[in-house]
Amino acid sequence: MDFQPILWVYQLTQWVLDQLLSPVPPPPNANLSRPRIAIIGAGLTGVSSASHCVGHGFDVVIFEAGGRDNLGGIWSRVNNTSGLQIHSLMYRFHPSVRWNRGYPDRKQIVSQITQIWQRYGLEKRTKFNARVNSVTRDGQGRWIINDPSNGTFDGVIAAVGTCGDPKMPHIAGQEKFKGEIYHSSELDGKHAQGKKVLVVGGGASAVEALEFVVHEDAKETAILARSEKWIIPRNPFVDVLLSLNVFGEETVLSWIPEALLRRFFYRDLYDLSPTTDKGLFTDTPMVNTDVLDQIRAGKAKWLRGDIKEFEENGIKFNHRSRGVPKGGPGRESIVEGDIVIMATGYQRPSLSFLPDEVFDEPYAPPNWYLQTFPPEHMSICANNCTYVNAIGTVGNYHIGIYTRFLLMFLADPLTRPQEPLMKAWIDLTRWLKSKSPTGAFDFFTYGELLWWFFFVIVINPFRWKWALFVFFGIGTALPLGIVKQENKLRNGLGMKKRYV
Repeated sequence: MDFQPILWVYQLTQWVLDQLLSPVPPPPNANLSRPRIAIIGAGLTGVSSASHCVGHGFDVVIFEAGGRDNLGGIWSRVNNTSGLQIHSLMYRFHPSVRWNRGYPDRKQIVSQITQIWQRYGLEKRTKFNARVNSVTRDGQGRWIINDPSNGTFDGVIAAVGTCGDPKMPHIAGQEKFKGEIYHSSELDGKHAQGKKVLVVGGGASAVEALEFVVHEDAKETAILARSEKWIIPRNPFVDVLLSLNVFGEETVLSWIPEALLRRFFYRDLYDLSPTTDKGLFTDTPMVNTDVLDQIRAGKAKWLRGDIKEFEENGIKFNHRSRGVPKGGPGRESIVEGDIVIMATGYQRPSLSFLPDEVFDEPYAPPNWYLQTFPPEHMSICANNCTYVNAIGTVGNYHIGIYTRFLLMFLADPLTRPQEPLMKAWIDLTRWLKSKSPTGAFDFFTYGELLWWFFFVIVINPFRWKWALFVFFGIGTALPLGIVKQENKLRNGLGMKKRYV
């Protein structure tokens, strides 16, 4: 293989990050201390969170509803042709991750998750086939997962994600279709070479379907999209730049990136871009370049409209013009196809196992402190499972940052946010984004998320000593030493000491 200097620099950078920022795995049979954390879900977020906890000396138990083959979450269930649409620079869910390419596939992603799980000795701390139905408190204020047989926990990380079981709606006339119908996640072993493929849906799942048809060299592909959706290029510079909009909403300058995308990315396919009233910073865009390339090459069509029903040889479709709303007037025709791929997404996993009070309006998810901590219980962190829409990535350093926020709150009583102040922060964020066309927490960017983290540390002087730990996982000894001295003072004043 030829020497690739850019890849070499990238891999060297990853090695340096691993050496500097990865927490040290605990020795075998280590007796880890409290706070003890229950982690619900053994996907990317759950495994990463657990490794940060044990790497800093705190005990965990991972509860996974599925079997061992579910390790890796959604990545354990998608097609082998699936891979990252964003550059792996933006998918560093743990400092020890070592990517060998810019856009790794599903197998490498699962391999990295598994290596972290093994490296941090999480096998013996994971309970498979252990669905969580309830999270309740005992008389001492500690958490019980399902029943007391699992012990008690000081904190809970809900890491169930946003993608559960495949969503497979029934469409009128489906039974009379003579071709094949599959969900976009069930394409391994299927063949589409030389066939006409219809993809129902224009969201992220359509990317998964498109990867399959490109790999299979289908004769022709038609994407049947009901709603307007922005498509942005598979380019790390562009994607990072868009995610750094610190306001996390449409601004008076949003027309600039939108115009540039129409001019230099959509180009001759301008009609496929959303209308000017559909802002880029209102919904999660599709990150893909192949779809427009396939359309230009005549191998794919992007059809905007409404599905009426299945026919024997395809789907009856109402074609709408640009800007016409769903269900509006249009021209009906039959779009012929041999295979229909239902790119209809996944059901969102339920958080109903959490205490009822965390769902009380107006502070129900996603309207929580830092979007993940319910104001009634700062010891619960719903990591990567409350967001609705965003420009950024679900698999990056914020997983460790959120985990370390929780560890800081549990280990240092003076850093803990009180319920009134948590609600005040939520209300402040709502006020700052009151002009947003979406709810304050219904859309955010990675830049806005980083601002939230910075603000929450700076606003409380007792958190300053934890800043390096929270942001980078560095320096637990110093803040814990200070906390011990603070506890001595607190104990002298008759206040209760906990955890350290």
